[in-house]
Amino acid sequence: MKTAVSVPDEVFTRAERLAKRLKVSRSELYSRAVREYVARHAPDEVTETWDRTIRELGQPSDEFNREAARRVLERIEW
Repeated sequence: MKTAVSVPDEVFTRAERLAKRLKVSRSELYSRAVREYVARHAPDEVTETWDRTIRELGQPSDEFNREAARRVLERIEW
């Protein structure tokens, strides 16, 4: 979809430099930025993604959870 937006000159200049450094188009850079921003501000989408992944792959085993907890606890100073 094509759209027009206004951004401050400084933001535009920095975005142009970053697009060149990443070797992506301006459109690609702005699409990535908006996608990331939306993801960060829509926690329900993160939850939906985790739920979908668990449905597809299944719950981690109890052994996995025990081992993960043990490793975390080993690093904590009591």
